[in-house]
Amino acid sequence: MTAWANGTGVGSWPGQQVRPATEIVTAELPLAHIVELPARGVGADLIGRAAALLVDIAIDVVPTGYRTTARPGAVVRRARGFLDEDVDALEEEWERGGHRGSDRAVKVQAPGPVTLAAQLELPNGHRAITDPGAVRDLAASLAEGLAIHQANLSRRLGARVVVQLDEPSLPAALEGRLSGTSMFSPVHPIDVPTATSLLDQCAEAVGGELLVHCCASQPPWELLARANIRGIAVDAAYLADAQALDGLAAVLDTGKAAVLGVIPSSAPSVPVSAEVLATRTAGLADKLGFGRAVLRDRIGISTSCGLAGADFEWARTATELTRKVSDLIDADAEAL
Repeated sequence: MTAWANGTGVGSWPGQQVRPATEIVTAELPLAHIVELPARGVGADLIGRAAALLVDIAIDVVPTGYRTTARPGAVVRRARGFLDEDVDALEEEWERGGHRGSDRAVKVQAPGPVTLAAQLELPNGHRAITDPGAVRDLAASLAEGLAIHQANLSRRLGARVVVQLDEPSLPAALEGRLSGTSMFSPVHPIDVPTATSLLDQCAEAVGGELLVHCCASQPPWELLARANIRGIAVDAAYLADAQALDGLAAVLDTGKAAVLGVIPSSAPSVPVSAEVLATRTAGLADKLGFGRAVLRDRIGISTSCGLAGADFEWARTATELTRKVSDLIDADAEAL
């Protein structure tokens, strides 16, 4: 069983208080994770977190978003402060729960190299992804920063640390759907071999312990199957047609794991139970043509996407449901 064949969270939570969220995540999820709180503002969202991780590349904020800058400033200090606070909270809960030295793993999240290059501006205002040299530099800096972060957290927790890269912009970057600064400066598509090599570079830096999360409606299945990563995370709501099912099956055929987002990330209008969600997940495995054993060995459970848009009570409920669905599958997948 891989670390990801368990219940886990995508990463983000509502509100600005890290300790209550970390307490729930550590207590409930088989694969706990560092909590991200985008509501704290600049330096706490997906791209802002990269400011705390990048090595020898600094980030500042401008009216249009984040931009690379010559030297670290307030944004980098804020991002590092938030990350330090989040790690401290996780370490305290880890120690309180007596998990040091156990076989539990923990997960960290960061923007993937393609999404980072797509969303980060260069000093001239253009997306970094328009400059191949900048893309290479960002990926190398991110990979080094992830390796440092992973090693530091592993030392502090006495635990195995796996890494999740969030790649919401990956499909748009591959398909040339990113907007430029004007109609005269289009953003050309990034090619599949380049995108694959960027992910592979990050995977190599963290010892292969890499999961790529893409909650877009049409993830690049072929790329995800080829990349040298351990697993993927996708929104199960988009697995309704044969093309998506074939794409996911191709990824699983390579031996990779898949984390399926089957828990609603916002409170549903009709209540859902863990039993119903577990049965739906088992039915999805049947459609893929794999035996139910794949549910225990290589399929994990999560919310459909991050919980930043939910209220705190639903975030708590969704996390509890994640654990319950994972437990039901692990106990007896054949009976679902």
